[in-house]
Amino acid sequence: QVQLEESGGGSVQAGGSLRLSCAASGRTFSSYAMGWFRQAPGKEREFVAAISWGGNIMHYRDSVKGRFTISRDNAKSMGYLQMISLKPEDTAVYYCAAYSTNYYRTGIDPDYWGQGTQVTVSS
Repeated sequence: QVQLEESGGGSVQAGGSLRLSCAASGRTFSSYAMGWFRQAPGKEREFVAAISWGGNIMHYRDSVKGRFTISRDNAKSMGYLQMISLKPEDTAVYYCAAYSTNYYRTGIDPDYWGQGTQVTVSS
């Protein structure tokens, strides 16, 4: 079992930056791929980014490429999502997630989820 807790959400103006953090506890976090998802009001939850267990393979949805950076620190059992050049359409609840596999696979749902943190970007 892995427990995940997000932090770092908030309200920013368009063009601003935020850094989300995900604190993991429980089973060996370093052996799991992890990811970030988001859900905007009235919309389905969507994939944002994922990173392999070793931190050397990353995946991003097209709309955040070049603006968001996913990373992890296995020694601290932490994951991060650095977001720059934020847009109003990035407004959503952001969820940290972990997979019971080393690598992310498209279309495979995570096994563990955090509670989410709100990100609001105003124009």
